[in-house]
Amino acid sequence: MRVLGVIPARLGSTRLPNKPLQLLAGEPLVTRVIQRVQEYRLTEDLVVATDSPMVVQVVERSGVRAVLTDGGHRTGTERVAEVAGRPEFGHFEVLVNIQGDEPFVAREALERALDRVQAGDDVGTAAAPLDPALAADPARVKVVTDARGRALYFSRAVIPHRRESTDPGEGLYWQHIGLYAYTRPALEQWVSWPPCPAEKAERLEQLRALHYGLSIGVGKLTGPVLAGVDTLDDLHRAEAHWHAHQG
Repeated sequence: MRVLGVIPARLGSTRLPNKPLQLLAGEPLVTRVIQRVQEYRLTEDLVVATDSPMVVQVVERSGVRAVLTDGGHRTGTERVAEVAGRPEFGHFEVLVNIQGDEPFVAREALERALDRVQAGDDVGTAAAPLDPALAADPARVKVVTDARGRALYFSRAVIPHRRESTDPGEGLYWQHIGLYAYTRPALEQWVSWPPCPAEKAERLEQLRALHYGLSIGVGKLTGPVLAGVDTLDDLHRAEAHWHAHQG
């Protein structure tokens, strides 16, 4: 498979203004994500898709191409699809959406997502085991899969529900990692459909793909992963982790 990595990096985050440009260990957050993905060498090429000329300037200083995309996109998938539709990227068979706020994205997550597409799923993603004590956190999206490892549903709610309160819930909860590998036809279909009711309610774009019949294969990781950067507190935690493990 010819794989193009795309990092959507929207400047207008409400919870952390100018998020892609916030510094992590002295470098813009988006630059740290680029460095991480480049280390893995799992994509043939890498592009940042953004709505901001400032992000373009920062990205191009790192030696990676940046594409200025439509500011009206509602989701990262729509931004990835615009890049995929450009003639210069038409030869790529698989597009990978790597969120621009995941400076510690795991190699295993990217590998597992690509493995699912290679095995025949329309879309590949990943999930990590989640401590039952954290399952009620709506910021941690949960996923339930079928016997083939395909997603049945994603939710901010606690799924599955434990009817018996004495059930410890070990091995029951899986936290979705917001990374997607799409076949080109699946990506084109995804963005052609209108949002579905569950997507609107949960504010989870992957529910649209399920609603209209795309298969989403979920590669399950062996251990928990670090959360992305959504808030200033997250950024502080990321900074501490960086200095403890990378610095």
